[in-house]
Amino acid sequence: MGKTFFDKIWEKHIVTQVEEGPTQLYIDRMYCHEVTSPQAFDGLRRRRLKVFRPKQITCMSDHNIPTLKQEYPIQDPVSKKQIETLSNNAKEFGIDYYPIGHELNGIVHVVGPENGLSLPGMTIVCGDSHTSTHGALGTIAFGIGTSEVEMVLATQCILQSRPKTMRIRVQNQLKPAITAKDLALYIIAKMTTGGATGYFVEYAGEAIENLSMEGRLTLCNLSIEMGARGGMIAPDEITFEYLKGRRFTPSGESWEKSLVEWRALKSDIDARFDKEVVFDAEDVEPQITYGTNPGMGISINDIIPNLEEIEESSRISFIKSLEYMGFQPGERMLGKPVDYVFLGSCTNGRIEDFRAFAQLVKGKKKNKNVIVWLVPGSRKVDKQIREEGLDKILESAGFEIRQPGCSACLAMNSDKVPAGKYAVSTSNRNFEGRQGPGARTILAGPFIAAAAAITGKITDPRTL
Repeated sequence: MGKTFFDKIWEKHIVTQVEEGPTQLYIDRMYCHEVTSPQAFDGLRRRRLKVFRPKQITCMSDHNIPTLKQEYPIQDPVSKKQIETLSNNAKEFGIDYYPIGHELNGIVHVVGPENGLSLPGMTIVCGDSHTSTHGALGTIAFGIGTSEVEMVLATQCILQSRPKTMRIRVQNQLKPAITAKDLALYIIAKMTTGGATGYFVEYAGEAIENLSMEGRLTLCNLSIEMGARGGMIAPDEITFEYLKGRRFTPSGESWEKSLVEWRALKSDIDARFDKEVVFDAEDVEPQITYGTNPGMGISINDIIPNLEEIEESSRISFIKSLEYMGFQPGERMLGKPVDYVFLGSCTNGRIEDFRAFAQLVKGKKKNKNVIVWLVPGSRKVDKQIREEGLDKILESAGFEIRQPGCSACLAMNSDKVPAGKYAVSTSNRNFEGRQGPGARTILAGPFIAAAAAITGKITDPRTL
């Protein structure tokens, strides 16, 4: 029987197998940020250990950094302490660290792929659930806890139970103006937030093969939101073209040798998955959420489900969610007023997302009643925005580009949405208080975000 793409990478990285227990898995790269790493480094000190393979660890601050006036001393004492601690830990243990202002600074899940730090066939971890993003390059990538961060720092290995495998095949092609974010929210709504629990998901099919690299990164990023351990896409010519010539990508003979290995990273024709699911890309419309988890999503022209359409066991949480959001069953999302718009995060903070946003707002003006935060995912993205002249289009329409960071994806820095306000966000989670205490988050893609920024309300971007 053939092997899945997941099997091939997993088996290659097994160090030992505990009988009737977990696998000791070798890790090729770990990313560390300022929030989940301090206790791990303290653990090394207590045990008088060094970092086993420091060149395979990459550190940068992203979660708790300001997106305005980064060049000044950080005012928030918690943020200042976290960032200084990461800097000192990296220096003490001899690890590469990209501080605020460095050309390689940004969100770890944006910086890694765009600089060739994440490569096909790797195992990748980070103390952050959206590490699944890197699976778009053909890797096994997943988030870990702080104690596991310490384990990898000390041994470059981790103990993991082998997950089950699922293949989600998306046949046919997406319609014009439908993005990878729309596809991801559609799949999560169909699968539910627990539908892939215990599985590692491989995405396949015509629609996936035709996604850009940025789109694939968005899709894999959101795999965790349906309960999956991670998501992955077999590397192909789109992957190789994206990686070629990047800062840390192999070159010359090493590149040619790597290509041979990477082209073998695909599931065999006779490979068996523990579960297979099929969707039709032609069914996907622009998606938007109405509740307080990413699975509570609908097509933008649909209505919020009525109570009788919800499984009885989920009705109490459904009602509670709508009460928090201030919505009613059977209502339309179209036309609802918006207070904030956020473009950014490790989900939609890449150059392609800014191109999409700029494409829609070009020649128009920002609605005066909406506060808009446009936050590049990295210094490299910010540079591309300016090189391509997107900054001029955005500024002409009344928008300001902020400095890179996680920003309003989570209420861990100064970019917080006030209580009761509605934010159309291109990030990955809409939990209660995710963007600030009492904030109401509506997840969507860059086109819907741009339409809301122009009209001041939920708008089908295709009408613009």
